[in-house]
Amino acid sequence: MSTPAKPRISKRIAAIAESATLAVDGKAKALKAAGRPVIGFGAGEPDFPTPDYIVAAAEKAVRVVANHRYTPTPGLPELRQAIVAKTLRDSHFEIGVDNVLVTNGGKQAVYQSIATIVDQGDEVILPAPYWTTYPECIRLAGGTPVEVFADETRNYCVSVEQLEAARTPKTKALIFCSPSNPTGSVYSPEQVRAIGQWAHKHGIWIITDEIYEHLRYDGAQAPSLPVLLPELADQTIILNGVAKTYAMTGWRVGWMIGPKDVIKAATNLQSHLTSNVSNVAQRAAIAALTGDLSAVDEMKVAFDRRRKLIVKMLNEIDGFECPMPQGAFYVYPAVHKVLGREIRGKKPTTSSELAALILDEVEVAAVPGEAFGPSGYLRFSYALSDEDIVEGISRIQKLING
Repeated sequence: MSTPAKPRISKRIAAIAESATLAVDGKAKALKAAGRPVIGFGAGEPDFPTPDYIVAAAEKAVRVVANHRYTPTPGLPELRQAIVAKTLRDSHFEIGVDNVLVTNGGKQAVYQSIATIVDQGDEVILPAPYWTTYPECIRLAGGTPVEVFADETRNYCVSVEQLEAARTPKTKALIFCSPSNPTGSVYSPEQVRAIGQWAHKHGIWIITDEIYEHLRYDGAQAPSLPVLLPELADQTIILNGVAKTYAMTGWRVGWMIGPKDVIKAATNLQSHLTSNVSNVAQRAAIAALTGDLSAVDEMKVAFDRRRKLIVKMLNEIDGFECPMPQGAFYVYPAVHKVLGREIRGKKPTTSSELAALILDEVEVAAVPGEAFGPSGYLRFSYALSDEDIVEGISRIQKLING
């Protein structure tokens, strides 16, 4: 009698959902490599090169033997100090180096922050639409994501009343992201203050993702929570990195800022997980953070122009309703009115089916709303050329408008 085979993959890892954004982007790139004229709106990265002065710093660093060795797990002292200075300059939030842990990109900061404070059975309130990685990190830590959804009529911003309705004795933390991925929405200072006061009153941790802090338009403000409410500093973890601001997504340098005990515990976790971040990438990040913001200002001019272009074109599609985002480089149109309609012999009933139809019929890739919460939405990145935006959205217009 043979022994039943044990599963090759653990239940914990097998339960992780595939990153829908990377899946869409990967499929689009594979089709393009095969010679298809695919236009991909799935990428969450600027389409600009990393500024020359940052690349030059890396070229210099790679020749220094010390950068070939292990360095302290929390990050190079010079980089941690640069993060302290940058945080004071940009957010007006005063911290020390012991409040900083440098991570392998923003994703590691997300995972480690959640893993450090969330216990088995804890609930984490997750405003939806949310970035696709958040719920997977919560589940990996043994927590339960509790989705709180705000639709396009609320500009995708949740209210304190909604958060309070979701709060239970098991609530440990709230994930907060403004400017938002996937919607591009930016909470007003009044909304941020109200949410912070609610969290402080109930002793709820806030993990606030500030990776898009510099990509704001129309005068929108995105104040850091512990600046508006200093009393929140002891129950807030700030996530950030160089990826979006300096077009450095592939360099993999992020960081988390938090109370010293949290940073110490997360550093211990990281020491067993990845040790230090690549020293060459850290040296490049030092150059980025100690330089000026002229590069991001140039990107913002292009992003602002593309933002207005893509929203105008999407709203010309019959059944699409696209709010004007105030941050990041994404738009998030509601497509409920298209679902159930016959399009070239097919009747998509979910945004996932609609995204697949659009890719199959006109070779345009967008990420369906199911990746970020409820169905009925599509996410388009406008971090691609004006010409590609016009061509891609024009194809969808012809497909749906007829």
